[in-house]
Amino acid sequence: MNLEKVVFGFFVLLAATLNFGFFIGDIDDPTLHNPFELFAAVVVNLIATVLKFGDRTQIGAVHLATSLVADLQLIGAALFFGYAEYVSSAGMTPAWTASVVSLSGGALLANIVSVVLLVVETVSFHRG
Repeated sequence: MNLEKVVFGFFVLLAATLNFGFFIGDIDDPTLHNPFELFAAVVVNLIATVLKFGDRTQIGAVHLATSLVADLQLIGAALFFGYAEYVSSAGMTPAWTASVVSLSGGALLANIVSVVLLVVETVSFHRG
């Protein structure tokens, strides 16, 4: 068992599950979308991105691309959340919540692609 691959798989899957946990629920109800879960999703996605930098294969490049997309979407969601909560006088309205959750949904799609790539890579691995 390769510890590096275990850690890599752990962070890829944790990033996807945290993102899913934040995303699930009514799109415009802020009480169903925990900001700490969004923060955790951002941090774990950033860690997963750093872990993907060493791979020089084609599938590694696609892994990195999916991770960068997820990072961009989640950082955007966190910025929207922060603006709505701490700058906007209206606070976390259903419209702001829908924007944050939509960005999280885009990141979730990128995370799902990354998990699928991980599974395909694992299944197609040949021992030499």
